[in-house]
Amino acid sequence: MRPTDVDPSERPVVLIWELTQACDLACKHCRAEAEDFRHPEELTTAEGKQLLADATDFGDEQLVVLSGGDPLYRDDVAELVEYGTEQGLRMTLTPSGTASLTPERIDALAEAGLRRMAVSLDGPDGTSHDEFRQETGSFEQTIAAARAARDRGLPLQVNTTVCGETVEDLPAIRDLVADLGAVLWSVFFLVPIGRGTVLDPISPERAEDVMEWLAGVQREAEFGIKTTEAPHYRRVVLQQRRGAKTGRPPTDTGDSPDRDRSTGITAGNGFAFVSHTGEVFPSGFLPKSAGNVRNRGIVDIYRNAELFNRLRDPDALAGKCGACEFRYVCGGSRSRAFATTGDPLASDPLCAYVPDSYDGPFPQGTADNPAD
Repeated sequence: MRPTDVDPSERPVVLIWELTQACDLACKHCRAEAEDFRHPEELTTAEGKQLLADATDFGDEQLVVLSGGDPLYRDDVAELVEYGTEQGLRMTLTPSGTASLTPERIDALAEAGLRRMAVSLDGPDGTSHDEFRQETGSFEQTIAAARAARDRGLPLQVNTTVCGETVEDLPAIRDLVADLGAVLWSVFFLVPIGRGTVLDPISPERAEDVMEWLAGVQREAEFGIKTTEAPHYRRVVLQQRRGAKTGRPPTDTGDSPDRDRSTGITAGNGFAFVSHTGEVFPSGFLPKSAGNVRNRGIVDIYRNAELFNRLRDPDALAGKCGACEFRYVCGGSRSRAFATTGDPLASDPLCAYVPDSYDGPFPQGTADNPAD
């Protein structure tokens, strides 16, 4: 099932299960502030299998991402992948670039039915990437794992964080993504939570430039591009297609944003995150629980929890996002709004676009209110 076929009120496009917060890395952007030990209240193998069985009620081919920390800290990952595959789920994995990611483990995961593996590259070489990941040798281990996955025929995704420390390296990372034969480049725009609070965010204007550049890369690259916590990339692409870099889109196109309800994936709207202890969040970057899978089913939480339903209503958004004619195709990062204001329905401070109809206050730290 393609993402465009998914009704986000009924099922998430992406369901993430954080197997553990344990990890040998100490990455600068880590939302989980991962440590090198496992939490005693992690979901057990049996509880995890129940979660996966319950997730089949979302419908055929539900996408499940096993993440961490480093999910390979657990020794039951291949067992969980095999079980999820047998249930009809599309099982994918985001391991850390450490010595644990050996060709043998990649082979075992592929044999278990893994559909895709995602690795993180936050620099084009060992110096930049290892400094960001706070672990010497992480770059070489990540590249070796990426090549092993490619040689095994396992589709590869590359994840990259966009912040002040990495933004200049994006063109070189793009070239590396192509060289590795990745099928998707997932570009994550920093949300200031966890260790990420000490990193330098880029300005809204710079974010706009990066998204316009990404749209150009997408037109030429053989790999796909998606943004994480930057749904206004959809607005940028839509404006480019209509030949309008800024301002309200042309009225003679016949497809105004209000008519196009095909929204991007945002926290709670096409996206759900199950923590290592079973708490269900709209996103790993919006740590506000709507329930726990130990006492309430994942499908029930996603479809019926008040928090999720509020996040799926674009007309409930406040400030610029609430006034924006692109709110149905974008909606702004609810995680960044929560991290910066405490209100998940507030405006996304990374967005530079100003709706014609908006004359209210601007979020703190935006280009329109730089002194805050």
